Amino acid sequence: MEQYLFGIDVGGTTVKCGLFRRSGELLEKWEIPTRTEENGRQILPDVAVTIRCKIQERNLKKEEIAGVGIGVPGPVMESGEVPGAVNIHWGYKNVAGELTEALNLPVRVGNDANVAALGEMWAGGGRGASNLIMVTLGTGVGGGVIVNGKIVTGAHGAGGEIGHAIMEPAEEEACNCGNRGCLEQYASATGIVRLAKRYLAAEYPDGGTIQAPAWLCAEKLTARDVFDAYKDGDSAAETIVRRFADCLGRAMAFYACVTDPEVFVIGGGVSGAGEPLLEILGRYYRKYAFPACRDAGMVLAKLGNDAGIYGAARLVLCD
Repeated sequence: MEQYLFGIDVGGTTVKCGLFRRSGELLEKWEIPTRTEENGRQILPDVAVTIRCKIQERNLKKEEIAGVGIGVPGPVMESGEVPGAVNIHWGYKNVAGELTEALNLPVRVGNDANVAALGEMWAGGGRGASNLIMVTLGTGVGGGVIVNGKIVTGAHGAGGEIGHAIMEPAEEEACNCGNRGCLEQYASATGIVRLAKRYLAAEYPDGGTIQAPAWLCAEKLTARDVFDAYKDGDSAAETIVRRFADCLGRAMAFYACVTDPEVFVIGGGVSGAGEPLLEILGRYYRKYAFPACRDAGMVLAKLGNDAGIYGAARLVLCD
């Protein structure tokens, strides 16, 4: 008998939904709005409604559905409970319990970044690996750690929060988490811009922006601008990118000592820099890595915004 999986990825604006075959084939994907008003009270009921509608539309029988997996933007306990998810205005929420009751189907819950890593392991850049670390370089630095095919969640649901390892204890500016010197402050898209602005201030302390590269003085400087200049051989961009890669490569070497991954999967907006990013990041990773971990691969994520629904569906198949 053919079996099907639902993968749900709850975001701050939309809830992405997917219907999969057990083999991993994506049959259909769609979105519904994330209704965050009233402390997100309607989010799970809306998810239940859209799943029930899809079951009816496809004329699926209950015994054909292996279960529902859902990724949420917050820490998740092994029990499927969420202590809180500020981006969608949730306090404590028993996600697994509420959805199981609403659907009368098995439900598995995971943190959205961890779930994306599971998706990349199942059908993306990390396909074929059972031990990997995903590093997501966006507005912040997210991540997911997979060991022997399973997500590492930890005692408080915070496993995989790799962006908040302290890399620079002397940092004076605070990270969004409240600590100082987190990886996220140097390796995210905003962190790269921050490094660029610090470089500009250090190299041109008297405001001599006429002598500085024009791209570096842009009013709305982006991480992409930095990497575009780097690809063009700009020396200032090379200094900035080396600083970024040194910090991130060193952090990845730390993580490798703990989990010994087969591969690192690099995703998020910054990963759009492509092979030049992998090349310099690999160079600094190998500089710091424990010899036994030095040969870990490094690949770009392949699933893009669909990683969450793939990983959520794959959650259902995890023991």
